[in-house]
Formats: sequence, C-alpha cells, structure tokens
Amino acid sequence: REYVRRLLEAYRATPGTCGVIRRPDRLLAAQLYERGVPLVAVDNALALAAVRRMIRPDGAAPLAPVRSLAYFLPVIDEVLATDVNPAYHQHVRSKLQRLTAR
Repeated sequence: REYVRRLLEAYRATPGTCGVIRRPDRLLAAQLYERGVPLVAVDNALALAAVRRMIRPDGAAPLAPVRSLAYFLPVIDEVLATDVNPAYHQHVRSKLQRLTAR
C-alpha cells in the first residue's frame, strides 16, 4: 500500500499531469509493485518525461495534460532498460526544478 500511495502521489505531483488519480492508475501502480519496479525508477521516469514534455520549440502549441499513469509506461521501461549514471537523473531533476520555477 505504501508503494502504491507514494507512486500515485509522485504521479499527481508531476508537472504536466492533470493531478487526478483514477482507478486504472491505482491498478497500474499495483502492477508496477508486483513487477518489482523500484520507486526510484518510477520517479526518474516521471521527471524525465516531464522535462521532455516541457522542452518545446518556441511558439509550439501547448500539450494537453497527461490524464493517465499509463502514459509514462514507455519511459518507465526505458529507465529500467538503460544503465546510466545516477548523476544523469539528478541533472534531469535539476532541470525540471528550473523549468517549473519559471
């Protein structure tokens, strides 16, 4: 339960999401727990996807809010499949902080 609660809270707080948790989001969070996906990997994926969505060309139309945790599944899988230095994920988090401070 703690895993699911923390994961859903991280999702809700991610910039670019609608901030609403639905039943399919709860089910997916439970599935990620059952798969043994570490929370840190989910946190890294949420930050990476948020930064990718925020870095847009000048004048680009705004993106609609993300309405489902499932949107992040490909990035979660990408984070799990790549072996990068943890400093990279810290850099992504710093970038996200700078972008959201604007």
